[in-house]
Parts: sequence; structure tokens; C-alpha cells
Amino acid sequence: MAECPYRVELTASFLECLDAAEAFLLEAEAAFAFDTLLAELRAAVVPNLSRFPRIGRRYLDNPPQSAEALAQLAALPAGAAQALREYLHGDCLMLYVASEPDTTVYLLSIRHHRQLSFDFARLWPRA
Repeated sequence: MAECPYRVELTASFLECLDAAEAFLLEAEAAFAFDTLLAELRAAVVPNLSRFPRIGRRYLDNPPQSAEALAQLAALPAGAAQALREYLHGDCLMLYVASEPDTTVYLLSIRHHRQLSFDFARLWPRA
């Protein structure tokens, strides 16, 4: 018997991060990359997570080391951090939770890999 697919929901925080990714790509004069990202979300990411909700690796398999991230994890409800998963697709890293009782995947965050890097030109301006 086939498994019932999970429903995939975009949370408000995911949509805010998606807006930030769009702004980042527009500033980088790569609007086409945002259009591609949206198409891939619809065609690949959502169907993959719907069918295989545990496709991403567990977030805590490689726990964060910063005090800020550890404090944020500690502030989550009991057991919530254990449910967090990461899914890497193309140039983006997504954070999500697959909820067992209601068979829903909640997309929590998305970041383009270049958003994760440092802006060295801004940090060390030329004299």
C-alpha cells in the first residue's frame, strides 16, 4: 500500500527568507536566479518533501557552535530541535520540520548559499 504524501506548508518565516533571497539576488543582478529558484521549489523541492519528508539530514547531526544559535535552540519547545532537518537543493539550504501526527512538512527557512558568505569588500574598505 502506498504511503499518503505529506502536505508541504510555507511558514511566514520561510516567506520572509524567500523575500530576502529575492532582494539579495536582485541586488546581485541575478533576478533570473530567483525565477529559477521559484520554479525549482514548485517542480522539485515541494514534491520531494511531500513524498520523502525525511530526505534532509537531521539539523543536529552537525550542531551549531555559536552561542547565539545554541541559545535559539535552547529556547525551542522540548523536542523541537530534534525534529529540525536541513535540505540542500541547488544553491539553497532549507530548514524544515516534518510533523508526524498531521503528516505536514513545514518549511521554516531558506538561504541562498551566497547569503551565507561574508562581504569582505564592505568589511575592509580600500583606503
